[in-house]
Amino acid sequence: MAIRMFITGGTFDKEYNELTGQLYFKDTHLHEMLILGRSRVEVDIRTLMMIDSLDMTDDDRLLIAKHCQKAAEDRIVITHGTDTMAETAGIIAQNVSGKTIVLTGAMIPYKFGSSDGLFNLGSALAFVQTLAPGVYIAMNGRYFNWDNVRKNKKSGEFEEIVAPVNQ
Repeated sequence: MAIRMFITGGTFDKEYNELTGQLYFKDTHLHEMLILGRSRVEVDIRTLMMIDSLDMTDDDRLLIAKHCQKAAEDRIVITHGTDTMAETAGIIAQNVSGKTIVLTGAMIPYKFGSSDGLFNLGSALAFVQTLAPGVYIAMNGRYFNWDNVRKNKKSGEFEEIVAPVNQ
């Protein structure tokens, strides 16, 4: 069972410019991460874009959904920036059915050495192989349904959206 992996950018693939102090994109680190993690899963990796998710447009999100639709594989992992991951998941869910799609990312760039990216990538690969068709987000060792998750910007973690209790 091959898994398609789409790269879209985000903190996952950012690098640090020591001269300017800015983060930038050069190349994806996904191949290196799969080797380091000793992954033996058959994957087909494609880079769709290398942008910060805050700069992502609805056209970019529709392009990602279109690639998911056209992929021969029915199991897909997407690396994505965390700030708008839930928005992209929503557009994918509206446009793609019958496939298991897991979005994941990192709060700290992989090249920093203390990144959560390797752990999140491994979790996403495990979840995409075991979950039923649908769209999910894998972060912090958990998976979330696309329509019931948000990034908590105070804690730096993803969490389920809890409906208020009627009194």
